[in-house]
Amino acid sequence: MIALREAWQAGLFKRTHLINNLIAGMIVGVVALPLSMAFAIASGAKPEQGLYTAIVAGLLTSLFGGTRMQISGPTGAFIVILAGITAKHGIDGLQIATLMAGIMLLALGVARLGSIIKFIPDPVIVGFTAGIAVIIWVGQWKDFFGLPNVTGDHFHQKWWHLLIALPQLHLATTLLSLGCLLLVLYGARIPGLKRVPGPLLALIVATVMQSVFQFDGVITIGSAFGGIPQGLPSLTVPTVTLSRVLELIGPAFTIAMLGAIESLLSAVVADGMAGTKHDSNQELIGQGIANMVSPLFGGFAATGAIARTATNIRNGGSSPLSGIVHAITLLLIVLFLAPLAQHIPLAALAAILFVVAYNMSEMRHVVRIVRRAPRADVAILLITFCLTVFADLVVAVNIGVILATLHFLRRMSESVEVQQLSEKELQLELVYQGLMALPPKVLVYSIEGPFFFGAVENFERALVHTHTDPKVLILRLKRVPFMDITGLLTLEEVIQQLAKRHVLVVLCEANERVQGKLVRAELLADGRIRHFDTFTAALAYADNVMTNRPDTIRDVGAHDGMSPPGTGHHHP
Repeated sequence: MIALREAWQAGLFKRTHLINNLIAGMIVGVVALPLSMAFAIASGAKPEQGLYTAIVAGLLTSLFGGTRMQISGPTGAFIVILAGITAKHGIDGLQIATLMAGIMLLALGVARLGSIIKFIPDPVIVGFTAGIAVIIWVGQWKDFFGLPNVTGDHFHQKWWHLLIALPQLHLATTLLSLGCLLLVLYGARIPGLKRVPGPLLALIVATVMQSVFQFDGVITIGSAFGGIPQGLPSLTVPTVTLSRVLELIGPAFTIAMLGAIESLLSAVVADGMAGTKHDSNQELIGQGIANMVSPLFGGFAATGAIARTATNIRNGGSSPLSGIVHAITLLLIVLFLAPLAQHIPLAALAAILFVVAYNMSEMRHVVRIVRRAPRADVAILLITFCLTVFADLVVAVNIGVILATLHFLRRMSESVEVQQLSEKELQLELVYQGLMALPPKVLVYSIEGPFFFGAVENFERALVHTHTDPKVLILRLKRVPFMDITGLLTLEEVIQQLAKRHVLVVLCEANERVQGKLVRAELLADGRIRHFDTFTAALAYADNVMTNRPDTIRDVGAHDGMSPPGTGHHHP
């Protein structure tokens, strides 16, 4: 309950803030009403299950999460995943997968891995989010236009069948949908209705019109689902077997990863709007608890909802109290107003999801990236988008992250420089050593950048193919932050090849981390490779080697650097 404690310490439960949080919570609860039902239906669940999810998840993440103003519940980002799980494994499978995802999120938070999520590149996130938006938009055509059911295992097949079916649209349903769409978009411009959320206004108007005029052929929650039960579900533990766990571990992992990304993105947005700082690990713990408990009360997967969180902050929400009030508001609606929901047209919910899909797509942000970003980032975004729409979300994210990682490694390897230093560049160090020039047959190279598997080609090209054969080669490692095993093995191989050409290699200025790896790799153990903490010490050794007096500097560098004696200063 870190967020609750911080809010209490900040004085946000005093009377001056209390009323603002109560009002914000009630407003967000009303906003969440149509969205929760719409997301549930689009996910293959019943509308009341979306409300149960919003109540349970909204309450628990406010109590146990790491963000003061976070509002959690069903979200549009989950629709594609959850609908696929429900179609393949049933609602029981969805609830088991949600429970497993909750355990994974909890484990991520306890292991303090919340910060890792931020390393997923923006082109990947924007790509799959825009792809999900397109799938949601096309998926609502049936209810928006009143079309007959269509078949198809893949997106392009369903989309084509929907296009063919468009001439069969139901006129009353389509007109009702268009009216709701206009109310969602422009309802706030109607005098006196500025404070009424557009989705709620559209829901109320459509419900009243359908209950009064009883349009033939318009599908409602009552005709499709039998209405919403008045009351709360009883505690029900899903039947979990080993075979079901193994079957659902992949979908559960997808829910967990997407839930972590969405909730932490929402937390970042909240921080930017309110000037706060969230605890990413505690947020994952709160989301994990919410997803573990939600399926026990008839709910399904939930995560932080960016739009509802922003609404909460805009209306004065500043503490977890607003999230708790949001859950209580939905609870009261279910207990006392549930019978009225049977007249809600699915067309109204489809219109709401049209707007949700457009907002999710972040069209302007996508266009900005395509116009301004480097070509590789644009390619990653478009590939992730296309794979999300036409293949699979999991495949899209995996391939997007892999491509982004490979691109990053390529750029990192290009940034690694292995260059020969001239006497002019070394003038100060030479003067300090009392030399006017480098000793004959001594070359100095500097390696700048991480010496990892992606950078070894530059190193090999610079050293192995040196046209001049020096007697001593000094490698300055001052600007090498780390080495991996490929870099170490390549260094050893190149030094062996240089030894065959009778070239003595001297290392210097490696930091403590790199020195430790050189010692563990036994590169400094056989006397073929020497290391000094400073360049002047290495230069003095090279000068004495060339004048056949190497023994006179046996301990040079023993007091020049960070290494304890015997760990890499000089190995005779």
